[in-house]
Amino acid sequence: METDTNELGLYMAYGAVLTMAVIPIYAGSLASVKGMKRPTNAPKQPASDNPLDDSDDEDDTVLESLSSGDAYLFPVIGSAVLFSMYLAFRYLDKEYINYILTIYFSVMGCAAVTKAFLMVARKTLPMCLLKHVAKYKVTLSKKSKNISHISFTVIHGVLLLASIGLTAYYSYTKNWIASNIFGLSFSINAIQLLSLDSFKTGIILLSGLFVYDIFWVFYTPVMVSVATNFDAPIKLLWPRNIIEYVTYFIQNHSLLAESKFTMLGLGDIVIPGIFVALCLRFDRHMSWKRNPVGPFRTTNFPKPYFIANLTAYIFGLALTMFVMHVYKAAQPALLYLSPACILSSLITAAVRGELKEYFAFTTEDEKEKDKKKNKEEIDDKVKEVELFEQEQQKDSMKENNDTESVEVEEEDDNVAESTGSENTRTTANSRRRK
Repeated sequence: METDTNELGLYMAYGAVLTMAVIPIYAGSLASVKGMKRPTNAPKQPASDNPLDDSDDEDDTVLESLSSGDAYLFPVIGSAVLFSMYLAFRYLDKEYINYILTIYFSVMGCAAVTKAFLMVARKTLPMCLLKHVAKYKVTLSKKSKNISHISFTVIHGVLLLASIGLTAYYSYTKNWIASNIFGLSFSINAIQLLSLDSFKTGIILLSGLFVYDIFWVFYTPVMVSVATNFDAPIKLLWPRNIIEYVTYFIQNHSLLAESKFTMLGLGDIVIPGIFVALCLRFDRHMSWKRNPVGPFRTTNFPKPYFIANLTAYIFGLALTMFVMHVYKAAQPALLYLSPACILSSLITAAVRGELKEYFAFTTEDEKEKDKKKNKEEIDDKVKEVELFEQEQQKDSMKENNDTESVEVEEEDDNVAESTGSENTRTTANSRRRK
């Protein structure tokens, strides 16, 4: 009976972790559409009546893009950070390291949780209540020129206080539920704010981290060691036997002292998540290209790439858990997630006959692309001028060397002539003496 309970609890843990992984990807991807650059032929959306909206100007929210150069460096930098953390935990006092990490993630987490709470409030609070909420605005200006501004309401203040309270509770107890709230908030914000500039960049990033994950999990103890010692909200946790956990809490009115957890790192959510979000933005791009009417920043459009990629992510994560359950060993999730996300998007593009548009798609602004192109053209011209000047210098040096050689030869001939004349005079004088 106990074995059956443990088995059921473990399946529930897998389902809970899978659900918690999908929620931030879905929510963050939909939120990322709001950060897309509005096309020139799209009408500007009127200011929202919701006082909880961050900005009055829709063009203020533009995503931070990762380029292919960033994608190439990501596994290298990640490996350096991971190995540094491994050495720190091995040779330094883990308690003090976790104190520092707790302080850092508490500060960062407070802002992330506040923003996540705000997203939930926008979707759940009815407008009949929000219309009575006053909105305040603070503007920073210099010489009558506005530099930046921030808008807030009483609800913002309440959510901030709730986040501070949750942060204090987590810092004191390290409760796994509070840790999951922080982890989900980090994931949603990262997927919403980070953007891949093209599918090429996404494929490079996922391929590099595919190798990165396999190496550090299968060939070294580094990844597992850091994950188990790193006491910070960078992973999602769920008790391996939630039935036993809840039963113990009801009977003893306290938490189970030693409970084993199923865990999933936030990297296995955020990295594939930003690729899934890219697929959703590509769906919006293609739908607007076919039918450029209505508001641009909406979520009401066909989503074939997003649905295919999110489904592939769920399948890849489920396969990870299945293999982990069968072999009773930790698995690098990106070993399954990276191919699932890449292949699903490529197959969808091939089936729809959109491979050309797939590889040509970029999130860069047209003005930025023109600036980049002009800069590259200027750099090429500068290089051409430098090469031309170098060639001119080489030719000039060669001509100088040839001139010097001629002068040296002329001097040698003069010396030879003068020497020959002196020898002739010497011979003539000797004859006269004789």
